[in-house]
Amino acid sequence: MRSARQDVICERGTGLASLWRYLLAGLGLAALLVGVLAAVYLTAPHSAQPAGPDVSRTKKTDNGLYVASFVPERGVVRQGELESWLLTLKTKTGASVERAAIAISGGMPQHNHGLPTSPQATDYLGEGRYRIEGVKFTMSGWWQLRFAISSGAGSDTVLFNVVL
Repeated sequence: MRSARQDVICERGTGLASLWRYLLAGLGLAALLVGVLAAVYLTAPHSAQPAGPDVSRTKKTDNGLYVASFVPERGVVRQGELESWLLTLKTKTGASVERAAIAISGGMPQHNHGLPTSPQATDYLGEGRYRIEGVKFTMSGWWQLRFAISSGAGSDTVLFNVVL
């Protein structure tokens, strides 16, 4: 027969063993939860990367007076070469914009410098198309060209991004 003291020791030992089991089970569940959360976080899409600049070649002007398209005349952008581009201007109703005054500025926003040349609208080719000569991109990266446009329909601006 066991004494009362032995009964207390047995109960105390059983209680400690149960406590350890619960503690280990809790730690196991916590580890499982951390693993599941890590898997969800690592496989979820993140939008921390900012989207690149809009490189659309056709867009509405800032105040919506015109629709402008801007493309290289030869179809290909070449770094380090003096190029001609075509700017096509239509009114918001689709009519060709004729006799527009066009001023051009721009540069590299991430490098904080302007264009290395002074592009000019040199020819009106009809149907709202203007030849822009003197465009030169001296290095790879993100370039911007801003066009200030004035015609009978009013004055407006448009910004085109070119990434080399």
